[in-house]
Amino acid sequence: MSGFRTYDESDAPEAARPMLEAAKKRMGFVTTLNGVMAESPELLAGYNALAEQFGRSSLPAVAKQVVLITASVENGCEYCVAAHSTLALRARVPAEVVEALRAGRPLADEALEAVRRLTRAVVTRRGWVEEAEIEAFLAAGHTRRHVLDIVLGVGMKTLSNYTNHLAHTPLDPAWQGQEWTREQAAL
Repeated sequence: MSGFRTYDESDAPEAARPMLEAAKKRMGFVTTLNGVMAESPELLAGYNALAEQFGRSSLPAVAKQVVLITASVENGCEYCVAAHSTLALRARVPAEVVEALRAGRPLADEALEAVRRLTRAVVTRRGWVEEAEIEAFLAAGHTRRHVLDIVLGVGMKTLSNYTNHLAHTPLDPAWQGQEWTREQAAL
């Protein structure tokens, strides 16, 4: 047991309540991740702001899901891999793409594979990516703005992945059809 509490919109610290109410309105429920983050309203607000900005980023919709799942796989976040796999499938990301990402396997689509490779490099090497890797990413049809959008997505996932590791966040029922363990990734 981690000792971290999971709040809802009725018992969270006062500053976090409006954010949890908004999450419930948007998702239909308060995720356990948001409930744990509510202990620090500033963390919850920061995560929400990054998520909003990443949603507005220039990456195509499927590429955004590639970033979120890849970062979560590389960080070994069982909660976020399950959550983003569910959300990606709901957003009509092809099942074979989601399955490959969960397993840490290359993608058949060259542009998406470039996103996966660069995201993985950013996470595993803490941003110390070789210029040749960036050039390969650009050659796959991406832009330097996309490189920085990946950094934004990785930053967002760092907040949630690390929170989940510290708190041992329980998986929401909504994500349980996509359970994942670190052992499933061929990293």
